[in-house]
Amino acid sequence: MNLLETEAGPPSPICSAKGCRAAAVWVLAWNNPKLHSPERRKTWLACDEHRENLAQFLGVRGFLKETVAFEEWSAADR
Repeated sequence: MNLLETEAGPPSPICSAKGCRAAAVWVLAWNNPKLHSPERRKTWLACDEHRENLAQFLGVRGFLKETVAFEEWSAADR
């Protein structure tokens, strides 16, 4: 998980898009079936601006399993 270190408090999750420092709003859960068991989930974080682009990248490869709001993902027992 990408975290932005701040002096004002705990690290904040940031978007996984290259060069983006925006706050993460979405979790893109994925796995590569050639490398991971079906239940395994890797995650990329996305801001609103990069959500579609990152999802498309994973989707074209057949890796994207679900897209969930970050608050919902962190509140769930995963």
